[in-house]
Amino acid sequence: MRSLELCTPGALRAELNALVLAGAKTTTTGVLADYAKETEDLEYPGERLAVLDDDGGCVATVEITGTEVLPLADVTWAHADAEGEGFTGLADWRSGHDRHWARQGTHVTDGTLVVCLAFRLVAGS
Repeated sequence: MRSLELCTPGALRAELNALVLAGAKTTTTGVLADYAKETEDLEYPGERLAVLDDDGGCVATVEITGTEVLPLADVTWAHADAEGEGFTGLADWRSGHDRHWARQGTHVTDGTLVVCLAFRLVAGS
């Protein structure tokens, strides 16, 4: 089973994992170019992933229900809101993601291709 590591290690990952376990987080977004850097295939509907904590322990299992690659500017509010992180609108979601990706050394534009994953919680550890 492949894994899903939300965000970077630390407090935010723990918070996001808790949102997954609570059923409040059912989507996530990543930069498509990162998949190539990591020689990682896209997730596919029906695939189950182990959600990992900072120590590599499995905190949950999720099943992918949708995978979509699109320009960043085309991400919908429905997808952004389902990330469950309390964003107040698309502009707020975009600003938060722009800052996160910039801290990782990735500059994004409206045309940057992103991977929008939707999932459902199968089991919590």
